[in-house]
Amino acid sequence: MSFLVVVTENIPPRLRGRLAIWLLEVRAGVYIGDVSRRTREMIWQQLREGHESGNVVMAWASNHESGYEFQTLGANRRLPVEFDGLHLVAFHPQESSDL
Repeated sequence: MSFLVVVTENIPPRLRGRLAIWLLEVRAGVYIGDVSRRTREMIWQQLREGHESGNVVMAWASNHESGYEFQTLGANRRLPVEFDGLHLVAFHPQESSDL
């Protein structure tokens, strides 16, 4: 078992309901729980199939040097990058529209 955090934005209500079966929604779109690897992978599959135009980040405790791992779905200004074996997040500035 490992601690899991899922943060969602703009996902369909039916998917939010499915997440609430396995995890506790502590804030709008923020889910936490202590689940097995198999359950975590099943939740990720549900998210992959149903996130539509929304975005998702899932993070969990692991034995990696950082102590955690994470993965993302959908468009977001924060993108995962790997640097010397560490998983970090790159922040892409908002595109400006000059009128």
